[in-house]
Amino acid sequence: MERAEKREFVTELNDVFATSGSVVVAHYAGVTVAQMNDLRSKMRAAGGTVKVAKNRLAKIALQGTESEGMSNLFAGQTLIAFSVDPVVAPKVIVDYAKGNDKVVILGGTMGATTLNVEGVKSLATLPSLDELRGKLLGLLQAPATRVATVVAAPASQLARVFAAYAKKDEEVA
Repeated sequence: MERAEKREFVTELNDVFATSGSVVVAHYAGVTVAQMNDLRSKMRAAGGTVKVAKNRLAKIALQGTESEGMSNLFAGQTLIAFSVDPVVAPKVIVDYAKGNDKVVILGGTMGATTLNVEGVKSLATLPSLDELRGKLLGLLQAPATRVATVVAAPASQLARVFAAYAKKDEEVA
């Protein structure tokens, strides 16, 4: 890698650390190219990205960001997984690590919060932003439906009462 490429890579990584919802660091020693491509495609489909980072360049890119506390995780063959949605990257990497014991999660960050392995795993169990939005929308719509039925009920009851009186009057007449 030439000096200009390194500078560009550090700038790009610095932007990733500053703007991502979450970043997960993992070892990938022994992972085949096919397995790495599989992980990348799963991450891309979910809305995240996986990059293999040179440790020294990653540590330089961490300087001046909220994620600076995870610089000690960069040792050995490391990859970083990141996404704008704080739950996507941890969810995909934890699911992938369950099926591939060569991917070992080291930790990560979510904003200024440094996460250990258990923190990453617990973050992976949370619903994604889209799932939360769907649940919230469902909760908001349910009362509106109930209000509409309650408001419509007296009108329909009045209509039945009037219909009964009309029917009674017809029978008398």
